[in-house]
Formats: sequence, structure tokens, C-alpha cells
Amino acid sequence: MNLKTFILVTLVILLSMSCGRKEELQMVMDIQSLAYGKTEDGKQVDKYVLKNTKGMEVSIITYGAIIQSLLVPDRDGKIEDVTLGYDRLEDYIKDSPYFGAIVGRYGNRIEKGKFSLDGTEYSLATNNGENHLHGGIQGFDKVVWKAEALKKEGALGLKLNHVSLDGEEGYPGNLDLTVTYWLNNENEILIEYLATTDKATPCNITHHSYFNLTGGVKNSILGHELWINADKMTPVDVGLIPTGVLDDVVDSPFDFTTATKVGARIDQENQQLTYGGGYDHNWCLNDVDGSLKLQASLYDETSGRYMEILTQEPGLQFYSGNFLDGSNVGKAGKVYAHRNGLCLETQHFPDSPNQPTFPSTTLKPGDRYETKTVYKFSTK
Repeated sequence: MNLKTFILVTLVILLSMSCGRKEELQMVMDIQSLAYGKTEDGKQVDKYVLKNTKGMEVSIITYGAIIQSLLVPDRDGKIEDVTLGYDRLEDYIKDSPYFGAIVGRYGNRIEKGKFSLDGTEYSLATNNGENHLHGGIQGFDKVVWKAEALKKEGALGLKLNHVSLDGEEGYPGNLDLTVTYWLNNENEILIEYLATTDKATPCNITHHSYFNLTGGVKNSILGHELWINADKMTPVDVGLIPTGVLDDVVDSPFDFTTATKVGARIDQENQQLTYGGGYDHNWCLNDVDGSLKLQASLYDETSGRYMEILTQEPGLQFYSGNFLDGSNVGKAGKVYAHRNGLCLETQHFPDSPNQPTFPSTTLKPGDRYETKTVYKFSTK
């Protein structure tokens, strides 16, 4: 091969490689938008697919601001879905236990749906026995959000907005809420929450994905190892309403200060576990100062998938999928049996509007509700 031919061949190879990289970058950095269906009242619901350079992919639908799927590589590079949910919009509308949703205006429970604020008594919709749960009958998980795709260096985002009107589900004030999901090349999903109001109101927004790190729900979550940076938890009554005291977790089934398998103590004789049918409790996180801190982790030994949770919130609700009973047939026809998924919901404490010693959840006009949570994935 003469010099001229060598140079020509080299240029062709370099050009081909460059084009390939451009095509790959274009594929990675583009956010795909797809029609997902329509609600019963004819509102269009879209699905946005965000994918990073590591093969991680998150699909978000505008109904409920739901993470519909979350594809994450295992230690061998096999990419699988690590969340529970549905393939079809109709199933989310008909019968979803908050799979992947943003919940509010108040995530978790408010006793008997009642609270007093600035001298006024308020009555909320009750949808969990006599109590109010996750925003009520028509919470944020059941509305269609306005969506805007975003890009910045090293990350793709989806900004979702919903205005909750004064009196909705019994809450005071017009609440303007924006939730932004970011996916970056560090395999992190950052969730940013921002809300304002024109009248004092409780505000406690959280994300409600059910995780199963085995991928495709191969096994229950009982073998997952959980760590929670919390020395105390809020014990509950039979209706899962906090009693108002903080209990030490030491020498109890609620001590996850050392990583422990979820199933190790879940069936022990314990009144709190009996009330919840397992774990369905709030942990009071340590060292809370408003900064974004690592506060929990989850590990599946079979796949090697490891999830870390960083948050600014003072509490974490760990729910061990106790009410999953096989009646929900999810993605790819998978039947979700007892404890096939778990939730780790960053939050303020349950029933805070009725518990003056708990961190306040009151948002006032002129103030901003701002908080962040990160779910970071890796393998080991």
C-alpha cells in the first residue's frame, strides 16, 4: 500500500468512526416522545424515554408523572427493568397501587383526613379507611401533567408541571408544583421538586416507585440488603398513623443501620410489624441539615445491582410490598405477588399537620417548597 492510499484509507476509517460516534451521541442525547394513550375524558398521555451512554433508560408517562420503566445494567451488563408497573395506560387508571407515581399534595397519611391550619379546620377526602392517603381520591398520581423535555451537559431531563386548585381534595390554596426528572451519565436519577402556593397549605410530595433489583421481578425483595441511616422511627397505631413519639431502632427489627436482608426479621413477633403487615413505617433520618446526603442503599446479591438514595428530606418511608397479593398483572404479564417490590419514599413524616413536634410541612405564600432526591445505580 503506497502512502497516498494509506492516507485515504485512514481518512475513511476516521470519518466512519466519527459518524458512528455522532449517531450514537444523537441517539443517546435525544429524548424520545411517544403517544401512550388517552384518559377516559380524552386527555392525551405521552411517554418520554430518556437514555444515557451507559445503557440506563427511564420511561416516564405524563399521567401521574409516573416512572413507567427503569432499565438498569447488572454486574454482567445485562439491562433489565427494576421497577414494577404496567404496559398500558388503562391499567394505571383502573388499578394501580401508586406504581412509579408522584404522590401529593401530601404523601403518606393524615389522620381522619383532618387538620387545623391558621385557626381553620380542614377536612380532606378519605381513601384509606378513615384516613387520608397520598393526596386523596384524585391525587397527583391520577392527573395528566404538562411536560417539557430538557437537555444540559451530561444529562437529559423531563420537567412536569401541575397546578392543584384551591379546595382540591379539601386542601387550601392553589399549589403550583413542578417536578423535574434528570438522568445523567453517572446512572443517577435526580428528582427536583418545586412548589409555591397562594394560601398556607400542607405540602409533602414524594415518589412512589416499587423497586425489585433482580430485574424483571425474578424473585421477591426479601433477599435484598437494605441500609437506612436512621437511629429512630415513628411507631404507628393500627391505622398506620404515627403515635407522635420517636422510637429507637436498636435491638429491634427496624434497625437497618447495618445493611440487613429485608426478610431477615420481617416475620418476627412485633406489634409494629403486625400493624403494617411487614414494614410500612417512617424512619427518622440522621444528620439532616437540608443538604443532599446519602441516607439509604439497597443491594441485590444475585444481580449485583446496588441503589443508593440521597435526599434532603428528614424521613424515609420503607414499604415492603405487603399489600401486593397477585391481583396486579404487570409488565410483560408478570403477576405481582406478595412482596415482589418495595418502596423507599423520601418525605416529611406522616401526619405532620397533626403532630406539632414533627418537622413542619406547612408551605406559606411567598415561600418555596424545594427538595431533591437522587436514586443512584451501580453494581458490585
